[in-house]
Amino acid sequence: MIFLFAWRYFKAKKTTNVINIISWISITAIIIGTTSLILVLSVFNGFEDLVKSLYSSFYPAMKITPVKGKELTLTPAQLSKIKGINGITSLSLIAEEKALLQNGDYQSIVYLKGVDTAYTSVTSVGAHVVKGSFNLGTSESPLLVLGVGVENAVGVQSDRNIAPLTIYMPRKGDVEVSNPMQSLSSDTVNTSGAFFIQQDFDNKYAITNLAFVKRMLGMPANMYTSAEIAIAPTADELRVQKEIQQILSAGYLVQTRYQQNQSLYSVMRAEKWVIYAILSLILIVAAFNMIGALTMLVLEKKQDISVLHALGGDSAFIQKVFLSEGLLLALIGGGAGMLLAVTLAWLQIHFKLIPLEGGSFLIDYFPVKLSLPDFMLVGTTVFVIAVIASWLPARKAATQQFMLHEE
Repeated sequence: MIFLFAWRYFKAKKTTNVINIISWISITAIIIGTTSLILVLSVFNGFEDLVKSLYSSFYPAMKITPVKGKELTLTPAQLSKIKGINGITSLSLIAEEKALLQNGDYQSIVYLKGVDTAYTSVTSVGAHVVKGSFNLGTSESPLLVLGVGVENAVGVQSDRNIAPLTIYMPRKGDVEVSNPMQSLSSDTVNTSGAFFIQQDFDNKYAITNLAFVKRMLGMPANMYTSAEIAIAPTADELRVQKEIQQILSAGYLVQTRYQQNQSLYSVMRAEKWVIYAILSLILIVAAFNMIGALTMLVLEKKQDISVLHALGGDSAFIQKVFLSEGLLLALIGGGAGMLLAVTLAWLQIHFKLIPLEGGSFLIDYFPVKLSLPDFMLVGTTVFVIAVIASWLPARKAATQQFMLHEE
């Protein structure tokens, strides 16, 4: 019955047309605010999924690193136990160090990553090779797979370079101050291909075989810089992480993919919440219009309020009627805004209406992903703002003195 009164007040003809105008302005502002919030949050979801997919191409599901220093020791017995954990599908041993890559007058500092044959089972870097092939060679005849940024920096065509590149790496042990070049090991190496994932990787990494990097660094047999692990999609990530940590000592750090990129994900979430807070101001502006519309409606319906009092309606009932009037405005605006957001998102997903300018990204359109929690969040926001905006006029109506006729 309360919503019936609210609906009748909403659609009834008013003596002052400005009330209708302000009411529709309120609804329009709510529509714009709701649509904007859902679309912007959906675009953030789309970019978040895209970034996660790019980073998951390079970062493994789980990674073992030393707590201190750059190197760790993994014995065959430890590796056997880790591989036997239920849920682990593959394990790749890594030796990584900064190196100077030189091609004549061109040179670049790179992260040289030596990997074993299981690496393509742990990450999908091999699937992102855009030139040549993912061939890492051997210890004596090494081959490099370069990021496309590194490829440009050293001026080679990775799939058909003629002259080998020269690579310099630090030797393990004390530095000779009198002759620092003695502390470096060097070798020549050819390239076999180039990968293209994301600038953070494309501009920094060169991948080769594990034996070559260990030989250059002079690393002992059981020493590595990290171990990368793939787990089954249905595996309990936290259980697997705990079991690996139990096998290893406290000097080893076992991180999930999220923990490896925690700062990135935290920044992305913070940006999303900041944008949500800023766009919520549109709904707050709509609330001021709603307060004005409801206040004028209360003044117009003074006689109706008196009739309701005379028929037995108490102050709480009157207050609920005008609260419902505000919620009705929010329901119409919020519902229409959500429908408009879904329509625009569907058009963007299927027809790519809004392009992504610049041409340097992997995609040329704004990615969109609709999420039910976003709809619930925006719906709750609209509801709370509507209740707060409606309370003051509703309270004014409930405490108003009633009279059936004016003197």
